[in-house]
Amino acid sequence: MHVLMLCKRQYTGRDLLDDQYGRLYELPEGLARRGFTVSGLALSYRPRPERAHRSAAGVDWRSINVGPLGLITLPSTIRAIHRRSPVDVVLASSDAPCCILGRKVADRLAVPYVLDLYDNYESFGLSRIPSVTTAFRNACASANGISAVTYTLSDQVRTTVGPSAIVQVIGNAVRTDIFRAMDKQQCRQAMGLPANARLIGCAGAIDESRGISDLFRAFTHLAEHDPSLHLVVAGPGDGTAARFEHPRLLDLGVLDWKRVPLLLNALDVAITCNRDTAFGRCCYPLKLAESLACGILVVAADIGDASILVNRENACLYRPGNVEELVAAVARQLASPRHPARAQVRDWDHRGAALADLLTLASISGRAVY
Repeated sequence: MHVLMLCKRQYTGRDLLDDQYGRLYELPEGLARRGFTVSGLALSYRPRPERAHRSAAGVDWRSINVGPLGLITLPSTIRAIHRRSPVDVVLASSDAPCCILGRKVADRLAVPYVLDLYDNYESFGLSRIPSVTTAFRNACASANGISAVTYTLSDQVRTTVGPSAIVQVIGNAVRTDIFRAMDKQQCRQAMGLPANARLIGCAGAIDESRGISDLFRAFTHLAEHDPSLHLVVAGPGDGTAARFEHPRLLDLGVLDWKRVPLLLNALDVAITCNRDTAFGRCCYPLKLAESLACGILVVAADIGDASILVNRENACLYRPGNVEELVAAVARQLASPRHPARAQVRDWDHRGAALADLLTLASISGRAVY
């Protein structure tokens, strides 16, 4: 089966082809390892050198800058791919415009299409352009299959769109070859962190949109009573961290993603903050999953699918925005460690198999209603 994937090149602060990271790279890899032929078109919303890339599993990627010239050449590029090897199904992901484009391409090629929703695309800035949300919902309604990254998002799609096709939950995954349990002291030494301190922290967006000030406030309170406690954060920020200066606040800045497991394994408790927003309810708590894969203690905002990942272990959860509950949860984990039983951590091989099944169903059924 030949799958044509359409997505944007820059997403979640990464470059799909340069970093070879994340869902949009790993899912096509999983399909190719299962014998699918996969051609990928990565649309760059910011001008970058256009190039071809063949992945380790055999996915043929081509990047195209989205601009007047790129949009003019896109149809001929797709026709050339289709002539070389007829496309059986279109897979579109990354935002509303790409999903709308996926529908148009599938209609032109007269093949079924599947939409992969790794987030609530209606909350993205591009969805505020007039008519985009309507066109996106129409694309969802007539898709032959939809994969949603969380149960919360799948419920929202069913409620707001009422698609005729199956909506299957295919969460994000963890590179378990990289995110795994490692020696704490060795990781602290590698990251230049104090060996004998108690360390709590997080890696990810250090941004108020994620409720990160809850963590800084909780740390300020906890640090008053525990002189050995340090807070370690890493990731792109919006300046929130600068408002909470503290001698035991260690901001490591933006790390290469392959160093993130070292930081997580250096911590005593990893904390995943979020807010009760449309984004928070629908996003996949990947940093929580990565922390669980490393086998360390966790505390997470109880929003969206976070409680599912920790098997509804209340000791690991706090209500978003409730700093007192966060303080209590962290103190409890430090004093009486509690790991969630049967935490749900999946690797990309598992997610790739689920997507392969969905694409096969969509291809067989054509435009039939499930």
